[in-house]
Amino acid sequence: MRRTWAPPALLLVIASAAVAWWLVGPAGWPGVGAGPGQVVNADAAPTGTRGLHPKSTQGADPATWAYHRSGSIDSTTDPLLVDGLRNTLEALLLEAGDASDPAALKQRLASLVGKHFPAALATRALALAERYVDYRVALGQLRAPRDLNEPRALRDAMDARHKVRVQFFDGAEYDALFAREAELDRYTLARLEVAHNPQLTPEQRSQALQQAERELSPERRAERNAATEHLAAAAQTAAFNTQNADDYTRHAARSAQYGEAAAHALARLDREEQHWQQRLDQYSQARAQQGDGAALQQLLQQLFSSEEQQRVDAALALRKLQATAPGS
Repeated sequence: MRRTWAPPALLLVIASAAVAWWLVGPAGWPGVGAGPGQVVNADAAPTGTRGLHPKSTQGADPATWAYHRSGSIDSTTDPLLVDGLRNTLEALLLEAGDASDPAALKQRLASLVGKHFPAALATRALALAERYVDYRVALGQLRAPRDLNEPRALRDAMDARHKVRVQFFDGAEYDALFAREAELDRYTLARLEVAHNPQLTPEQRSQALQQAERELSPERRAERNAATEHLAAAAQTAAFNTQNADDYTRHAARSAQYGEAAAHALARLDREEQHWQQRLDQYSQARAQQGDGAALQQLLQQLFSSEEQQRVDAALALRKLQATAPGS
């Protein structure tokens, strides 16, 4: 059985891995936009922000990134505009699959939205998802910079993407969809600009990097540090899985690197992940054999907690994506 363990913090890193994923992601996925090698469609690296102003002496006016339009939706209390909204929309699009045009894709979304959102939110969620499709189509008209390591070109591309976003989403929606990783994107760009500034002495460069680090909020700094640690642990676990390492080998390596308590915690995560994958296998096989229906819904409730049920479709969609990826 192929295992795909990824701690929540690692998923955070994958979702916000600078802006490279947005710039070089799979063109046209999931069924909207233009062809490969021409434009950029994938949009998995957030840069939107509420009241954050990138500080730089290069590139476009930083104020363009600080857009926040007051609207009727309050993202702090609205049950639709919550953390993870964008992931849910992406999972919905992924399940809808390829479509010949945006209208056809939207028709599929109408039949699937109830699986990803509560019934009370389905109407609003569908309207938002339809605009998200239009946004992705518009995003597909943007061209990636030729040099991802050139700060000015990268900033210009991020500015262009920002302008597309504000065309389709009001302030609260914008925040819910794009704000979470804004500081990390800004931090990444700031580091790139420092690295490419030939006028800085080594001491000035070090000070500038420290200043960029200090500009991260305590929450983002903690997330970044935790994500880095989890990324290393996840890479080690992936290597163990590839090698079919036994429990003794895993524990010996982990305890030496992270300590006894962490080794036991990682072993527990191994067991939980194995159990999760086994239940996904059982549910996937049942759905393939009998299709959707009352019996499958009953099995879903038997196998997964109410919280886990919200992740099942996304997990199966991720499996499908990984199975079709090159080298899988």
